Amino acid sequence: QVQLVESGGGLVQAGGSLRLSCAASGRFSSYAMGWFRQAPGKEREFVAAVSWSGSSTYYADSVKGRFTISRDNAKNTVYLQMNSLNPEDTAVYYCAASSLPTLVAGPRFYDYWGQGTQVAVSS
Repeated sequence: QVQLVESGGGLVQAGGSLRLSCAASGRFSSYAMGWFRQAPGKEREFVAAVSWSGSSTYYADSVKGRFTISRDNAKNTVYLQMNSLNPEDTAVYYCAASSLPTLVAGPRFYDYWGQGTQVAVSS
């Protein structure tokens, strides 16, 4: 069992940056971790994932080069550094844990989810 709590969301101007954190309890280091987002009226979409060791990462094309996912297993925390934000990045951001050995983008492959944190980017 893993419990996840996101933080770090907020309102930022276009071009700005935010860093999201996801604090985990349980066997955190056994899971690959992902970030997803969901805008109003849209389906939940994959943003980024990181392997259990932190050595491998995977990004959606829409955020590649702007967002960075990382993890600190000693602190049971995964991060999402978001730079060059634009209004299209506005959404509720969720972290999730997957027991699969490979990095995947489909939400159905993730076993545990946080409650989400709101990110709003103004133009």
